[in-house]
Amino acid sequence: MVKFCPRCGGVMRPVREGGKSILVCSRCGYREESSSVSLRFSGRLEHSEKEKTIVIGNEVELSRLPITKEVTCRRCGNHEAYYWVIQTRAADEPPTRFYKCTKCGYVWREYE
Repeated sequence: MVKFCPRCGGVMRPVREGGKSILVCSRCGYREESSSVSLRFSGRLEHSEKEKTIVIGNEVELSRLPITKEVTCRRCGNHEAYYWVIQTRAADEPPTRFYKCTKCGYVWREYE
């Protein structure tokens, strides 16, 4: 359950201070004591090498990207492109698919 700040409406995050659970507003710093807060953070999200997309500057490391033959490049008409997927909008919206033509290098995006 998420608690919101009574002053500004920001999200209250739990902090342990001296054995007490304190809720602190992420916006204005408002604090209140709480006895019902119990959060546990554990684990770490790991990705395999195959799941990682390496971006160097503005260039994507193409040798590690999959290729699709189900698109047509708008610039040269080629039917083969590298592709990758990135969440560019809010989490409740679908991700954005990016394509890079294997022939001319033209990059475009598609939204689902």
